[in-house]
Amino acid sequence: MAQRFTLYGILTLSILVALGSWRFLGLGFELSFPDFGDHLIARRMAFILHVSVAPLALVLGGFQFLPGLRARRPRLHRWSGRIYAACVLVGGVAGILLAVNASGGVVAGAGFGLLGVFWLGTTGKALLHALKRQIEIHREWMIRSFALTLAGVTLRLYLAGFLVSGVGYIEASPWLAWFCWVPNAVIAELWIARSRRRRPVPARAS
Repeated sequence: MAQRFTLYGILTLSILVALGSWRFLGLGFELSFPDFGDHLIARRMAFILHVSVAPLALVLGGFQFLPGLRARRPRLHRWSGRIYAACVLVGGVAGILLAVNASGGVVAGAGFGLLGVFWLGTTGKALLHALKRQIEIHREWMIRSFALTLAGVTLRLYLAGFLVSGVGYIEASPWLAWFCWVPNAVIAELWIARSRRRRPVPARAS
């Protein structure tokens, strides 16, 4: 019950963040992202791609963990997984390009750049094991991948705390660039280790 409550809570936050990110559909990019004027001028295409497809990965990734979807709609699960992987590919590469000139300087750029690299790597591993039908290993790598995708949620939660304290995004970004994903990655590893301990041990042949 607690696990299902956590999953639905994550899904709700993911959808809300995605909808908030897509506000540019009505407001335009300049009004929606006033702190990212340099990206919109120098790296406009990378920025547009990142803010367009990363929220879709956020929504699709959460639904991949619904047991009912995997069991009753396996084809939908596979196709949504492929779209998720494509979104990570585009969003991850675009994110790395943006990290090179991050507004928060070298520390922020390194944090966001490594996030992009690990996001691509974990998702690639998850896809590889899915193609090999190594389902348990695939799920573990998907947990790692989605934990990094959730950086889009945790970044905004931490940012809200900074804004309440009177610290703007640019000043907070060297911290946000690491806080938004490192704790998520640690929690994912703890979750995977816990799941392995609970997994039944196959009986040995006599």
